[in-house]
Amino acid sequence: MKQLILSFAALLAALSAFAQEFVYTEATDLTITGKVFPDTPEPYQRMDFGKYGGWVENDIRLLKQSSGIIVSFKTDAPAIRMKAIVCGGWGSNRGDRGFDLYIKKDGRWLWAAAAAIPGGNDEYKFCNLITDLAPGEKECMVYFPNFSEIRSAQVGVPAGCTLTPGEKPFRHNIALYGSSFTHGACTSRAANTLPGFLSRMTGFQFNSLGVSGDCKMQPQFLNALKDAKADAFFFDTFSNPSPGEIRERTFGFIEGIQATHPGVPLIFIRTIRRENRNFNTDRDRVESAKMAVADSVMAIAVKRYKDVYYIKTSNAATPDQETTVDGIHPSDFGYHIWAESLRKPLVRILRRYGIR
Repeated sequence: MKQLILSFAALLAALSAFAQEFVYTEATDLTITGKVFPDTPEPYQRMDFGKYGGWVENDIRLLKQSSGIIVSFKTDAPAIRMKAIVCGGWGSNRGDRGFDLYIKKDGRWLWAAAAAIPGGNDEYKFCNLITDLAPGEKECMVYFPNFSEIRSAQVGVPAGCTLTPGEKPFRHNIALYGSSFTHGACTSRAANTLPGFLSRMTGFQFNSLGVSGDCKMQPQFLNALKDAKADAFFFDTFSNPSPGEIRERTFGFIEGIQATHPGVPLIFIRTIRRENRNFNTDRDRVESAKMAVADSVMAIAVKRYKDVYYIKTSNAATPDQETTVDGIHPSDFGYHIWAESLRKPLVRILRRYGIR
C-alpha cells in the first residue's frame, strides 16, 4: 500500500508539472554550439548543402541529423521541458530521438535528465526533462538527438521563470570528422558519444561531423572541411573505408586540409577492434587488413607531413571484451573507455599548439 501511495504521489507530481503554464524559447535564441559549421541555413543541421556541393543522398540524410548539437542556457526554473518537431530516428529512445540534460555543479557538468520525443513527424511533441529542481539559477546544456532531423526545438520553463542564453560550455573548436562511432550509434543517451565524452573529459569543444557508415574521406567532405574554422582537426577516418580507399585517399586528404590550415594539428586515430571478428574468419581478415594498411600509411604520413599525428591507443573494450552492443559499436561504457584511452595523448598534442 505504501508503495502504491508513493507511486500515485509521483504521478500527481508529474501531472502537476505538465499542468503548469510553460513558456517556450526556440533554442536558436539561446546559445547553440557543437557544430563544425555553425552558420548553416537550417540551424539544427550540420552542413550548408548549398555552399558545399557534391553531396549524395546518404550524405544529406546523415548531415541533416542533429548529433553533437548542444543548446546552453541559464534558468531559475523548477522544471524544464522540450517542445520539438523531430523527424526520423531509429525508434523512440533517448539516443536517437532524445534530449539529454546536464547541469553544472561545483564547476563540472553533471548529468541531470534525459527524455525522448514520442513518435510522429512534422508536428510538435513534448517531453518533460526534469521537475523539482532546487531554487536558484542553474547553468544547463541539452544535447540534441543523434539520429533525428530537428525542424524546431524549444526549451520550456514555467511562466515567470528566467531563461537566458548560457556561456559556451567548452573551450576552443576541434572539428571531429568520423564514422558511426563519432555519430553515436548504439548510445542510450545523446551525450554518450565519443565527442561528447571527450568534451566533458577535457573541457575542449569537439564538434561532431559524424556520418554513420559514410566517413571515407570523400571529396565532398574534404572540400567542406577545407573551409572549417577549427583550432585542430580530429579524424576517425579509418573505421569505414576499405584498405584500398585508405591507401588511395589518405595523403590527398591530408594535403587538402593542410592547404587551407597550415600549422593546425591533424590528429588521426586508429579504429577500434570490432568484436564481430572474434570467431568470423572473414571479418577478422578484413579488419586486420584495414588496420594494417592504416598503420602503414600513417607511419609514412607522420614523417612526411608536419603537424600530423596518429594515435594508436584506441580501445573501447574492457579486458574481458564485454562492451560491444552489436559486434561493431561499443556500449555507453565502451565509448567512455575509448574516450579515456585517447584523452591523454590528445591533450599532450593539443598543448603543443596552445590549446589548453
